[in-house]
Amino acid sequence: MNLQRKISELTQSHPQHPLFIHNPELQKMLTGKQLLMDELPFEAEEIQRHHENGYLTYRKGLSFEGKKLKCERCGTTDPAWFAEFPCSRCGEADFYCRKCLMMGRVSGCTPLASWTGPAAAFPLHENPLKWDGRLSQGQRAASERVVDAVDSSAELLVWAVCGAGKTEVLFAGIEQALSAGKRVCVATPRTDVVLELAPRFKKVFPETPIASLYGGSEERHEYAQLTVATTHQLLRFYQAFDMVVVDEVDAFPYSIDESLQYAVQQARKPGSALIYLTATPSAKWQRECRQGKRAHVTIPARFHRHPLPVPRFAWAGNWEKKLSKGKLPANILKWIGTRLDRNKQALVFAPKISSMEKILPILRKLDPRIESVHAEDPERKEKVMKMRNKEIPVLLTTTILERGVTFPDLDVAVIGADDGIFTESALVQIAGRAGRSPDFPTGEVVFFHYGKTEAMMSARKQITMMNREGVRKGLVDQ
Repeated sequence: MNLQRKISELTQSHPQHPLFIHNPELQKMLTGKQLLMDELPFEAEEIQRHHENGYLTYRKGLSFEGKKLKCERCGTTDPAWFAEFPCSRCGEADFYCRKCLMMGRVSGCTPLASWTGPAAAFPLHENPLKWDGRLSQGQRAASERVVDAVDSSAELLVWAVCGAGKTEVLFAGIEQALSAGKRVCVATPRTDVVLELAPRFKKVFPETPIASLYGGSEERHEYAQLTVATTHQLLRFYQAFDMVVVDEVDAFPYSIDESLQYAVQQARKPGSALIYLTATPSAKWQRECRQGKRAHVTIPARFHRHPLPVPRFAWAGNWEKKLSKGKLPANILKWIGTRLDRNKQALVFAPKISSMEKILPILRKLDPRIESVHAEDPERKEKVMKMRNKEIPVLLTTTILERGVTFPDLDVAVIGADDGIFTESALVQIAGRAGRSPDFPTGEVVFFHYGKTEAMMSARKQITMMNREGVRKGLVDQ
């Protein structure tokens, strides 16, 4: 039996039977989703009865786009991502997608199930937003544009400096959607940001069912009106949301992974609103904004009206050579020692985990409470929480904390700022960790280097430019 015939047999449609009583748990699990049969904790006979009565449909897991094989879940068509295997389900050699294998195997004979029956309605709340904060002038203008985008089901880029209060700018637009019974998703490339955003949304939308989805999340099958998720988790959704927000749209891996960009489009309902948020749009998007080809609104100032901290460059010589001998340049040690003397918390960025592992024991001679964190650290969440609780005076980190996390009173340093890992956008985001709180609106940012790079110069230029625009628009106090 060839692939096309197998798919056609699995995707036969049947008229919906008016007397059929559907399973509400299956309905909630599948509404707006595209799940493998193995992911559904129900008997195959029950799933098939729902299909025969028109309450769920089977979509092809793999299809052909011209002569190319395509994975319908992640959208990849690159032949390098497909492999052949002896399938025990159909007893024949079959293809499967390796690109999204971590979410279960999609092959030629494993269809994706989606709900097509009656939608489960959410209770309507007239004023779901419970927030007594005030927006700045810049935030208010952006918030109005977001509401307009929701009303007109349009796309909008919110280009706002680090610490401008992008999350608060979303509140009115999300309220508009929730009040109409619509479903909303706020997606971000990084788990840390999900963990930061979810509690904030639960606080201001206390009556709204909210799910936070990331690798290892226990809420994976929750049916929620407001979903806060990593962009990876959107691979499981299909035409689910009336409003999708992509936060930190320039961040790795979303910025370079076409399957994640495909997932965002797949998760949207036709005619939905799409809001992009970033402090550092790509050069292409910046050009489209200037040429009027992309709808956007800018917030060039922080909500507390103080300017962005401008990075200071400090030459540290061949610090890697010193590090290989178990030492660090004197000016780096002095800077960190000064933070400890002043009881001022600091984030110190390093370009590589291997460098960080050598730096940590040197810094612990200054204070044994100093910690390090990276993407694969099993205690990552706990260390970030300790930093928030001021139990860690200095946290040494890779670029995983370049964005999305907020510590109120902070200085920032980058060791080896001339390393290629520190792009312009990464350095702008790193500098944006300082001075975010209205109670502590200033902070020092220093780039320790062995030679200035174009990225370093461009990052400082962009920050200076935004400060000037903020002053010109009356959004920054001089």
